[in-house]
Amino acid sequence: MIAAHQTPVDSPFGRHSEPHEVLAGTDLTGRNAIVTGGYSGIGLETVRALAAAGASVTVPARDSAKAHAALDGIKGDIRIALMDLADVASVRRFGQGYAEKVTRLDLLINNAGVMACPETRVGPGWEMQFGTNHMGHFALADVLLPLLQRSGECRVVALSSTGHKLSDIRWDDPNWTDGSYDKWKAYGQSKTANALFAVALNARLAESGGMAFAVHPGGIMTPLQRHLPTEEMVALGWLNEQGEIAEGARAMFKTPAQGCTTTLWAATSPLLHGNGGVYCEDCNIAAVSSGEPVRYRFVEPHAVDSDSAERLWDLSERLLATA
Repeated sequence: MIAAHQTPVDSPFGRHSEPHEVLAGTDLTGRNAIVTGGYSGIGLETVRALAAAGASVTVPARDSAKAHAALDGIKGDIRIALMDLADVASVRRFGQGYAEKVTRLDLLINNAGVMACPETRVGPGWEMQFGTNHMGHFALADVLLPLLQRSGECRVVALSSTGHKLSDIRWDDPNWTDGSYDKWKAYGQSKTANALFAVALNARLAESGGMAFAVHPGGIMTPLQRHLPTEEMVALGWLNEQGEIAEGARAMFKTPAQGCTTTLWAATSPLLHGNGGVYCEDCNIAAVSSGEPVRYRFVEPHAVDSDSAERLWDLSERLLATA
């Protein structure tokens, strides 16, 4: 069953809106926020914008020196703490430590991720993209759920991608143990998982007044592409032979700042009241695909199916119990 309210609203913003436009007039003073992956790419821009609006932002980082170097000089209340999404023990230590310092969590932005990497195992043998992009964030939410519920009006934003179109959940073998590993389909599965996570978490936050959303940020050149050789990005039509964004791909790509605006919109817009669990793109709720061949827009039904969301939540709980 497709999650309710998956219909665009009359948003004043669009794909090229800037952070200062989306957050104009928004005061986040006194609000606590966590942004995973908040020290590079669109995560860095998300932290910059939230801190400028008054939020107290914590950035979990696997490499604290790199995080400090990236975040140095950005104005606002920004803190860095050690955490590796690929290591559940590390995620639990961070979450428990955070819960000892604050009484509520208002914004959780699950921004970090890996894309199209060589076959790699993390944790108890999880495929790296599923294990990091989904299971790491699932473990984090598992620890922080009491803080989110205590907030009363928290918002959780899970960064998905148009890549979700590449694969539904491989229910019989989500960790690709059958030898058929495909880096792009594995990425697609993890992005479908991020979207379904938002649907299921929203159901668990509803009673306390919280909401969760999935977001497709758009095409942005960031360190997320670190596993892709230039030749592959040329073949995909993203870059030209000189390594620059190809002319035909310019309409698809955004700046890193523009790439964080849908996250900011999902985290703050009053237009989303009563619309928890939806998948958003270009500062709006995305329309559901009706089968038309559109590569970079709309959401596929399998990524907003509430039955699948509950099935994935149950599966994730079982997997987490083995870590």
